[in-house]
Amino acid sequence: MPCPTPQTEDASSVKKLSVDLPNDSVPAMGRKDSVWSLGEGQAPEDLDKPIDNPPLSILLIEKPQSGSVTVGGDITFVAKVEAKDLLRKPTIKWFKGKWMDLASKTGKHLQLKETFDRITKVHTFEMHIIKAKDNYAGNYRCEVTYKDKFDSCSFDLEVKGLLNQQSALKFHLHMKYSEGQEDAGELDFSDSLLTSFTISGTAREPKQQDDTPEVDVWEILKNARPDEYEKIAFMYGITDLRGLLRRMKKIPKEEKKSEAFAKKLDPAYQVDKGGKIRLVVDLADPTVELKWYKNGQEIRPTPKFIFEHKGTQRIMVINNCNSNDDAAYSVAAGDEKCTTELFLPVKIVKGIEPVKTTVNERIELECEVSEEGAQVKWMKNGVEVPTGVRSRYRVKCEGTKHFLVIDDASREDTGTYSIMATGGTSEAHVQVDLKPLKIYQDLQDMTVLLGQPIKLHCEIYPGNVPGRWYRNGQLIQPNDRINIIHRNKIHRLEIETCSLHDAGDYTFVPEGYSQSLSAKIHIIDPPRVHLDSLNFPDNTVTVVAGNKLRLEIPISGEPAPRVVWMKGERFPVFLLQVILESGHRVRAETYGDQTSMTIEITEREDSGNYKIVLQNEAGEATASIKIKVVDIPDPPEAPLVPVVGGDWCSMTWEPPKYDGGSPILGYFIERKKKQSSRWMRLNFDLIKETSFEPKKMIEGVPYEVRIFAVNAIGVSKPSEPSKAFTPLAVTSEPTMLVVDDVTDTTVTVKWRPPETIGAAGLDGYLILGEVSNKELTEKTKYTITGLSPGCKILVRVKAINAAGASAPRTLQHSILVKEVIEPPKIRVPRHLKQTYTRRVGEAVNLVVPFMGKPRPKVTWLKEGKPIEPSHVSIRNTDCDSIIFIRKAERSHSGKYEMTVQVENHVDTAIIDIQIVDLPGPPQCVTIEDVWGGNVALIWTPPKDNGNAPITGYTIQKADKKTMEWFTCIEHYHRTCITITELVVGNEYFFRIFSENMCGLSEAATQTKKSALIVKEGLQVKIPEYNDHDFKEAPKFTQPLINTFAVAGYNTTLNCSVRANPRPKVIWMKNKIVIVDDPRYRMFSNQGVCTLEIRKPSPYDGGLYTCKAINDLGEAQVDCKLEVKGQCGAGGSPLRSSLVSQSLLELPCCLLLISLLKCLKTVNHLQSQTQVINDQNKN
Repeated sequence: MPCPTPQTEDASSVKKLSVDLPNDSVPAMGRKDSVWSLGEGQAPEDLDKPIDNPPLSILLIEKPQSGSVTVGGDITFVAKVEAKDLLRKPTIKWFKGKWMDLASKTGKHLQLKETFDRITKVHTFEMHIIKAKDNYAGNYRCEVTYKDKFDSCSFDLEVKGLLNQQSALKFHLHMKYSEGQEDAGELDFSDSLLTSFTISGTAREPKQQDDTPEVDVWEILKNARPDEYEKIAFMYGITDLRGLLRRMKKIPKEEKKSEAFAKKLDPAYQVDKGGKIRLVVDLADPTVELKWYKNGQEIRPTPKFIFEHKGTQRIMVINNCNSNDDAAYSVAAGDEKCTTELFLPVKIVKGIEPVKTTVNERIELECEVSEEGAQVKWMKNGVEVPTGVRSRYRVKCEGTKHFLVIDDASREDTGTYSIMATGGTSEAHVQVDLKPLKIYQDLQDMTVLLGQPIKLHCEIYPGNVPGRWYRNGQLIQPNDRINIIHRNKIHRLEIETCSLHDAGDYTFVPEGYSQSLSAKIHIIDPPRVHLDSLNFPDNTVTVVAGNKLRLEIPISGEPAPRVVWMKGERFPVFLLQVILESGHRVRAETYGDQTSMTIEITEREDSGNYKIVLQNEAGEATASIKIKVVDIPDPPEAPLVPVVGGDWCSMTWEPPKYDGGSPILGYFIERKKKQSSRWMRLNFDLIKETSFEPKKMIEGVPYEVRIFAVNAIGVSKPSEPSKAFTPLAVTSEPTMLVVDDVTDTTVTVKWRPPETIGAAGLDGYLILGEVSNKELTEKTKYTITGLSPGCKILVRVKAINAAGASAPRTLQHSILVKEVIEPPKIRVPRHLKQTYTRRVGEAVNLVVPFMGKPRPKVTWLKEGKPIEPSHVSIRNTDCDSIIFIRKAERSHSGKYEMTVQVENHVDTAIIDIQIVDLPGPPQCVTIEDVWGGNVALIWTPPKDNGNAPITGYTIQKADKKTMEWFTCIEHYHRTCITITELVVGNEYFFRIFSENMCGLSEAATQTKKSALIVKEGLQVKIPEYNDHDFKEAPKFTQPLINTFAVAGYNTTLNCSVRANPRPKVIWMKNKIVIVDDPRYRMFSNQGVCTLEIRKPSPYDGGLYTCKAINDLGEAQVDCKLEVKGQCGAGGSPLRSSLVSQSLLELPCCLLLISLLKCLKTVNHLQSQTQVINDQNKN
């Protein structure tokens, strides 16, 4: 069924679409089996086929139903899909006819809506049609798809409303006449819209069952004669003859080819009164004689009937048409004849007017038409009014006026009445109401006690009107308890003994009237509290604290009494209901026949007397109940621990202040280590006393104890823990007490710590003797001072800790106070047994230990003379002597003698200190001889050798022209030399540096004269020199060595290679080339190849290979790298690194020597080339 109002939207998403419905170009009728339906639905012949078993719906649980709506009204079609088995929303489409998708037509007249109810899991799809128009009628279809499932449903929409005068005027405005009025009477029906009609000529009621066989009107019209069109149209309620003729004209006809007529007359023509019409035929043979007939009688030319000839056309013009011209016309051409029908529609001149009256009055509806004697049809609510002999309706006609009379009107006569003529319709509404009702005495509201009688009384006019009594909308029937009385104007309802069910709203409804009389009956009953049903002794309830208590007290009373719970006659518990809504534990609730108080978790404060007060308008009632809450006792106070032993203690406590309403049965004791959270129970049988001695504790571990009190209800919470205490014991006696030193006034003793110290630790030692120490000493050595020489003392030592003093340790014999002499002895360090050498400016700091008792006397001599403190600083202690020189000078060199003396005992030691400096330059450098390209030099050693032997000389030469010095030789040991291979013609100066262990002298001695290399008259034969081929294949002069590395510290792998041209060096790890790895850095400098591994890890260990490649060949060396964890400073990785460094220095020295030889050869070649160039110039 169509739904007039959309469903309420829930919390789901709602989708609304909105655009305009189109105006269909073809009128769509309401009935799907009507031949007037020009939509795209099923063909009429298909609709006649019976459907055996309609398919069951797959998706739709509620299908849209066919419905009807008046023009301008709203209607809603609803389809529902159950979504319990669907994973997503199904897809729905609405169609009109076969193919018109309404999703693109939504607007102000059409809205589509989707909702989803999350509770019922149902999708609801709605189609709203707003302000329906005539052309909205027709067949609609709803299609639902979900994955491979499909479901559809067809339904019809009927738009009610016959053509009134306004619509008839609209159709007349669509009439189109052709120019020259050649096609006068041709009606244009393509733009007209028609409402739907049934075969009886009435608007179709929705879902109306009609057993009358349905008739195809168009088939009847096609097979009928033109003169019968008006009769058939009037029979089936078709008022628009123009539309009928237009459609009949468009229906294709199968006509036999005429020999006389090329074009015959149309089946019918329509013309207004006073108008002009042209009937045209086209002859195949113009020579044939033509005759016109009206209702079978030949028509002669008159001013009214004019005959015209245009070629083969024969035209009859009828002027000033009137009702007499409404007839059948025919034209005969020889033996052939064609006919047509001319209609003059009857119009409504004056329509019927609406009527409003009361019952039993006379109603007369009047309508005036344009022609006398016209046939009309009266309708009520779309159904023809019966006008038989026994009918309440009478029809009469006076000229052009038509009347419908109802003599004795009733309320059933209310409705819409209409009159139909061939040229239009008119309708009006008739309203029949009841006569006004007078109320002399109305019903009165009453309040009655339970069990008392009820009497309701009213008085109305008219008095003969019966009525019915209702209670809360239900009809009241009389019985043994209820009596209904009606006497003239008085109506009375009596109930002997009322019950609670008799309360409610009473209504008296006079028959035939919309008015009613109402009153409210209120039954009241005094409140009562029924405590007897609880079976509580003395109305006392006992509950254990912590449990839930719920008291349900039966109550009665009408109306429901107001309940107040009070504690102690003053505190209303019902006020806690507001607090309880925020999460509190006490609440009071009242239901229909009982009230309850709930305490979620009872506490001892809940004990006391509770009072229940019930109040309503019938009275008040009270009751009292006592609640007793028993609980566990309060925890005792923290226990005291007055005495503590090595593995035990004693403890006492006081009983708890509150015993929970039950006597204390005993106590439980628990202890735990202070750092722990685990408590251990010490007794399993209750202790009656208030003291206890825990034992078997661990010495030195802090403990805490606590107490539990026990009564018949249970165990209390634990007391606060006692103050932490630690079981402690004294240490054992010190061990190995011996005499360390004795002087004339002091005795020094030493000992070792006790074997057993205990958890209390060791605070210090106490020495007992002639003189005892006032403060404890932590050292295991002590010197007793202030003794008299020659006396004897006995020494004892005690160990002290927090638990007290240990047993004393005593020397076996007394000690004689007298000093013992020990001869002195100097212990010269090994590095000072040889000459101690330092450079000028460096610091000298020497420590020489010695022994001797009593404290020896130390003296220092240099070269047999005392040392001046301003030059050398000396500091002596009991066991060593320190000689310190902040900035050494050459004058500090010499032999230092140290003497240590104890009385007559002496020990000496000599320390040789040598301070060295740079040497001076050589003396008297002279040129001994010059011959050829050679110069002989001679010199004397330097006067100042820097306090160190001369280790060699460095000779340099300089050309007089440039005075640029070049080294000829270094580390030369002799004082004469011959310089060879000098360039002929050049003049040279020479200078010499002396060298000792500190380095070269700061200045050099230069020859005063120069040496000129004289040109001799000999023919110089320039020897031929073949260029030496320096190319060679790569060869590793220093291989890689296996290395250990420390994880996290950078390490390097080194080797040296010789090759010419310069080789390409490739590093590999485990035969895999290392390329663009940020953890590796590769260097190659002067043939030395280095691979640096940054912060290696154990995964960097493996086989490393260095490969050198050039055009002449290749070579490679391997080594293993092992990466270990970090170790100390003395670990093996450090030593291997030093070894690698020392090995690296060796190939570098060899390479430098090779380079010097090459430079020397190059210099020689340059000198020979210079000589040749000079000779060529000369």
